[in-house]
Amino acid sequence: MSDFSVSDVKAVASKGAAAMVHLEQELNDADAKLGDGDTGGMLARVINAIDGATIASQDDVGACFSAYARAAATATGSSLGTLFATALMTFAKETKGKPAVPVAELGRLLELARDAMMVRGGANLGDKTVLDAIDAVAQALEGVSDPAEAKVRAVKATADVLTEFRGRPNKIGRARMFADQTIGLDDPGMLAFAKLCEAVT
Repeated sequence: MSDFSVSDVKAVASKGAAAMVHLEQELNDADAKLGDGDTGGMLARVINAIDGATIASQDDVGACFSAYARAAATATGSSLGTLFATALMTFAKETKGKPAVPVAELGRLLELARDAMMVRGGANLGDKTVLDAIDAVAQALEGVSDPAEAKVRAVKATADVLTEFRGRPNKIGRARMFADQTIGLDDPGMLAFAKLCEAVT
């Protein structure tokens, strides 16, 4: 299978919700070192809302992403949750009316989501945020059409980008106030993306 459909997107959402049962506290603990300590709880609310969203059409991937974006926006007003909804809205726009989407499109979709999130949140690549993890996966998936290869590349890309950025300071958000104290720590948003990427692939 080199395409993904609504049923595949729903399966990913369900896997994400199941993974958050185990990841919520780990992500809260990571966030507590740099922020409010609520990244895990916020993501659990958002992903559970997505998993429980009603999907009107089983033949429109864009409609599925649109329903998920509404669910995410309703579940939280946090900055990371808002960015999550922004990414889903970007996916919805690009896949509207399509019963299936080529796996080869995933890299481009992530690039578009990354750019929309940058505009929405004001962060840039290199600031040590979830954007750097999304960018790494987008680049890793460029030209990849085989689902199994895409999974392997995505997991490796997130592991590599965590290692690359662990030695750098956070440059934006609440974490920027800790400056050099953030060196040696994982950004919670980046860590969450990596953990969820591993869990759903």
